Amino acid sequence: MRRAFVGLITACLLLATGQTRAEQATVAVAANFTATMAKLIALFEHETGHQVRASFGSTGKLYAQIRHGAPYDAFMAADAERPRLLADQGLAVAGSQIPYAEGRLVLWSRDPNLFRDGREYLNSQPQRLAIGNPKTAPYGIAAIEVLENLGLAGALSPKLVSGDSIAQTFQFIATGNARAGFVAQAQVRAYNDEEGSAWQVPKTLHKPISQHAVLLNRGHRNAAAHDWMAFLNGAKAQAIIREDGYDIPRQSTH
Repeated sequence: MRRAFVGLITACLLLATGQTRAEQATVAVAANFTATMAKLIALFEHETGHQVRASFGSTGKLYAQIRHGAPYDAFMAADAERPRLLADQGLAVAGSQIPYAEGRLVLWSRDPNLFRDGREYLNSQPQRLAIGNPKTAPYGIAAIEVLENLGLAGALSPKLVSGDSIAQTFQFIATGNARAGFVAQAQVRAYNDEEGSAWQVPKTLHKPISQHAVLLNRGHRNAAAHDWMAFLNGAKAQAIIREDGYDIPRQSTH
């Protein structure tokens, strides 16, 4: 009886300790990762008791916010360059950068009869083509590389409609403001529009869209932020990321 009572007290103390250690992390996240992030947060919070608040935007704008003191604990970019720059500038924890996903670029339209072969459609000189702003959105950079490698950058440049983020670019197409454009494969899957036209851009037409995360200085003493970074490299998180249309980087650490 005494042993059972001691065991109960110990269990209660452990539970109380776990609750007091639960923390909240605020994470800046590239807009293309919005739907996947919601799934990951739900699983992470269930398994750890921590809370995660996500703020979405273009990688370039989030980077600028962090440089100007925005209160984020971690940064999940759509490229590798900006997390590296933050570490070089002393704004992120050295050695904490990790690749968490590799994006896939898709030429997409809501119109199911618009195209089957994206090359043919682009060669037809569409009147308006949506892309992410190359200055702020890595997916926009990839789109420009595709057009350059197809020899169409000059002809289509006047017809490009740029969204500040890949999320805004997707909205241009979804609302009909642009008939087609380059977006992330994960966005098309989340939209669940199986009747649209989609052409998965061959990887040979652009540099890899390697998405990296980094622990920011503000999150260095935050248990939730540390646990979130570890969670991203775990099998459960990677399974969700892969299912949503991303490739998983081969290397697990930077």
